[in-house]
Amino acid sequence: MKTAQFEIGTGLHLVSGVVVFCGRDIAVNIGGGDTPHVGAAAVASPRQSLKKDGSISASASVLCVMGHKDDMLARKAALRFASELDTNVVVSVGLHIDDADENDFLTIQGNFDDLLDMISEGLKREKR
Repeated sequence: MKTAQFEIGTGLHLVSGVVVFCGRDIAVNIGGGDTPHVGAAAVASPRQSLKKDGSISASASVLCVMGHKDDMLARKAALRFASELDTNVVVSVGLHIDDADENDFLTIQGNFDDLLDMISEGLKREKR
């Protein structure tokens, strides 16, 4: 299987992503902080938008490891990639910084969002 790697940030705020191309579908693993891990996983499938305007949307199911708060990030990424690429997607996310302050949260969240943009652009180029 073909893979692609992406990363942004430095030190504690480094966020990395690995994409595995599974035929037409993709699997994405995102980790970062001082303890990358699997905190949550989301599976999303594309569907016609409920707006009935011909656009593609997606539906997702999420599992979260007890005590972790990565579920919303995994869901956000899975829905985005499934609808943008019109394919099935599984995303796992695990970001953690010990004793994080507000700046740490804002920085790693910003890096996560920027990583999603990088991955999206890379995947759109790959689909061409």
